[in-house]
Amino acid sequence: MNEKLLEVLESNCNLPIEQIALLSNMTVEEAAEQIEKMKTEKIILGNKSIINWEKTDKEFVTALIELKVTPQRGEGFDRIAERIYQFPEVKSLYLMAGAFDLTVIIEGKTMKEVALFVANRLAPMDCVISTSTHFVLKKYKYEGIIFADEEADTRQVITL
Repeated sequence: MNEKLLEVLESNCNLPIEQIALLSNMTVEEAAEQIEKMKTEKIILGNKSIINWEKTDKEFVTALIELKVTPQRGEGFDRIAERIYQFPEVKSLYLMAGAFDLTVIIEGKTMKEVALFVANRLAPMDCVISTSTHFVLKKYKYEGIIFADEEADTRQVITL
């Protein structure tokens, strides 16, 4: 496995294969072969664009839900996670160490829709002990990409 190739793909998977190969110190054939192999091995899981949805007309809310759960005997947290990540509202799911067990990132059209998802789908699950919902108000940085617009320099220059 070529870590340099993965780093190049992670930073910009839309580059032409020739440029990916050059940046990875590989031939085009080697790079293409490695990419296909890593897709087969589920090392590369997909290619995704990062969109600043605040600059579009799409209205939705993102929430981070902390879950405390009781692990299943013989299966730990995996069975619970499998049940939760099947919901289409769930965008990400992480097993955590610390004050809670799982972090669920979900999207909905409104805060009420998210709250109802938590109340009707997550909280009633047998294994869920407690939930804590946090709504994302503004995204500043995601996957290493800064969302802030470049601010124009509005300082005035005084010349004599």
